[in-house]
This record gives sequence, C-alpha cells and structure tokens, in this order.
Amino acid sequence: MQGTPLQGQAALVTGAATGIGRACAMALAEAGADVAVNYLDQPEKANEVVSEISRRFGVRSMALQADVSRESEVDRMVAETVEAQGRLDILVSNAGIQADATFAEMTLKQWQKVIDVNLTGAFLCARAAVREFLRHGPDPRVSRATGKIIFTSSVHQAIPWARHANYAASKGGLALLMKTIAQELSPKKIRVNAVAPGAIMTDINRDAWEDEGAREELCRLIPYGRIGETGDVGRAVAWLASDAADYVSGTTLFVDGGMMLYPGFRTGG
Repeated sequence: MQGTPLQGQAALVTGAATGIGRACAMALAEAGADVAVNYLDQPEKANEVVSEISRRFGVRSMALQADVSRESEVDRMVAETVEAQGRLDILVSNAGIQADATFAEMTLKQWQKVIDVNLTGAFLCARAAVREFLRHGPDPRVSRATGKIIFTSSVHQAIPWARHANYAASKGGLALLMKTIAQELSPKKIRVNAVAPGAIMTDINRDAWEDEGAREELCRLIPYGRIGETGDVGRAVAWLASDAADYVSGTTLFVDGGMMLYPGFRTGG
C-alpha cells in the first residue's frame, strides 16, 4: 500500500504484542492509523510495539491489557480505546490460542479454553466494536465505511487438523460468524472480513520452521515454496481496512502461499 490511506482513523488490534497481531498493528500504523495494542500478559512486549509505532510512524498508540474472553474486560478495552483516540474505525480481532491434544484425550477445559478465546472472544470484540460504529455513525471524510472488522482465522477453518479439534472448530465457527454478521451489517456500511493465514513463521510454530528438515517438510504443503512471514498477513489486513477494499465484505482472504490448493493432489488423486 502506498501513502497513508488510513490517516485519521483509529484501530484496535487484539493479541498484538507479538506475531501476526504485532505485524497487523505495524501495518495499520504505517498506513496512517492510530493503533491500540491489546495484550493479555506480556506488557513489556506490548509497550515495545507501542514505542516502535510511535517512533517509526508518528501516530498515536497505546497498550491495553484485556482478556478477550471476558465480556467486562472487552467492553472496558473498547471504551478506553475510544476515550484515548476519540473514535474507533477498525477492529482486528486477532487474539487466539491453541491447546492441542488427541481427540480422545482432549479435556473439556482444553476445549472450552480455545473456544472461549478464539470464538467467544471474537464475538465479544466484534459486538463491542459494532456498538461503537453504530454510535458514531458514518463519516465519509474519514472512510467510506462506517466501520471495518477483520478477523484472524486460519486455513483450518476449511482444512481438518487432527489433534487440533478445538482449534479447527473455533476457526470454522469464526468463518460463519464473520459471514453472518457481514450479511446483517453490510447495509449499515460496516464491512466484516477475515484473513486466514497458512503456515506463518511465529513463535507458536517455531519447531515447524526453525529446523531445516522440518522447514522442508512443511514447504511440501505450500505450492509457493516458502513459509509465510507475519508481514504478509499484516499487509493484507491493512488493505482490507482501507477504502481500496470498500466493495469487499463477507470474504475470507487466504494468505497461505497456496496451501488451500491441496498440493498433495498435484500428481493426481
């Protein structure tokens, strides 16, 4: 993206202290938006993101602690964002976790924890953002849309993933949550979309890409031949948040190097 297409807009990115969330916060700031950086339990990393945003891009930024699975904390987080930045135009609902286990051994606690953060957390954040979008209404001087929501989903909203039933179910649910509220809210000029990363180099999957052998094995699933970087997702999010994507609503943008092309079938079924 060229220039500052998000100048004058205010964004909130959940789970933004590290990884994909951090890259989304950086990309939105580079595009000119003020950015609230949500974190759960890494205040030092969140403050590093805030400092880097301010230093590199000269926009306003702040760190906000909140557990996205708790309704009262989400409502407080959004209220504090609006109080500090004057408005909210963009929500990137990115916070997510994994708690992997074989299905027979998966505990109810493991199931519930992932659903609470990945799906219920997305619902709570989106609902709070929508209420704010409707409160302030449209302002064509700022954006053609009344508000923009981008969920961070996963290729596993569509691709089954053994030993990750809770995670895959949360992302599958997120896909239909996104489409359903996009259908409902599009007439109010609130755009709702998702990005679905494939294999991205983050700390959570370091074992899958840091070792050369593991990296080669993973690349067999990626037709484009490389593992993604967090900036690949951040740039996609910034585009979806901009007026360049004003006619895009209810869509999942897969950022996966072709993983959804099922490369195992390249040589026949």
